[in-house]
Amino acid sequence: MLALFLPVGALVLSGLVLLSAVSPHLFYLQLVWVFLGAVLVTIFLYVDWRSVFNSRWIVWAFYGVAFLLMLAAYFAGPVIRNTRSWIVLGPVNLQPVELMKVALIFLYANYFSRRHLSVARWKNIATSFFFFALPAAVAVRLPDLGSALIFFGIWFGFLLLSGLPLRRIAVAVLIFVLAGGFVWTYVFRDYHRARIIGFLYPQTNVLGINYSTTQAKIAIGSAGFLGKGYGQGTETELGFLSEPTQDFIFAAIIEEWGILGGLVVLAAFFLLILQVLRIGALADENFEKFICLGVAMMLGVQFLLNAGSTTGLTPVVGVTFPFVSYGGSSMFANFFLLAIVNSIRKRS
Repeated sequence: MLALFLPVGALVLSGLVLLSAVSPHLFYLQLVWVFLGAVLVTIFLYVDWRSVFNSRWIVWAFYGVAFLLMLAAYFAGPVIRNTRSWIVLGPVNLQPVELMKVALIFLYANYFSRRHLSVARWKNIATSFFFFALPAAVAVRLPDLGSALIFFGIWFGFLLLSGLPLRRIAVAVLIFVLAGGFVWTYVFRDYHRARIIGFLYPQTNVLGINYSTTQAKIAIGSAGFLGKGYGQGTETELGFLSEPTQDFIFAAIIEEWGILGGLVVLAAFFLLILQVLRIGALADENFEKFICLGVAMMLGVQFLLNAGSTTGLTPVVGVTFPFVSYGGSSMFANFFLLAIVNSIRKRS
């Protein structure tokens, strides 16, 4: 248990320390979500969730509710940070895409564990593609390209890990690439196209679409090995770094705690992924193995998009750093998945 929660604790602590320096208000809110997550982990130690989430109908209901909430956010949600990604429930802002990430993991774990011997059939591939494509299309229109890419990463990861022949994978990728032309023309908004063009030409428009990545690089480049110290990051504390508590929190941590602090965060994250994969390898049932693989894939893709946008290796798509960035819905969803993985560890 310690091997699983030690890296999570390091990640959560690194985020809390940064939040306490940048925004004490968000620091206390994040503490509440961390506490609720810890309670959730404790509850799942004594609750046998398999009879619930291994039910095909309950998993479908979960997926359907998450999708309907995404539609509700799109049609009636408030505009926050230039997107309609939230549903306001009193003092709480619920982000339905976080529920959809969890729902997709359970849906695909249920789907592929029942079809692991026939996964190579085109019917099964096409059906599984539809499961992610439907919410991804809504996510793009919110606009939330980052969540759409995570949905794709979850689906593609399950295909890779379910034993699909490489020939089928290559054809599936080719079809997806060809469909990219349609998505670029008819689905993407001007905002998405500008982000991708800015990623391809990072030296242009540094005061416009590439401003956030440019400032993140300055924050990282000026940090040194030990950083500038608690609350002393100029890019972070003076407001030059965009979204230092969410999308670019990794750059803020490096600026204040240096390359050493960044390496500690990276080591903790990779240790967490390894532990999740190890628990999945030791699980008794295919359904539990697929859940662990799905959790590792989701966290990994989300990390790559967040850290990649910080360093200019991927387009800026507004994705949080798991267990580090501020965000109630994201933190609660991650702790929910962690509670499931820890329950699998206990029963294996």
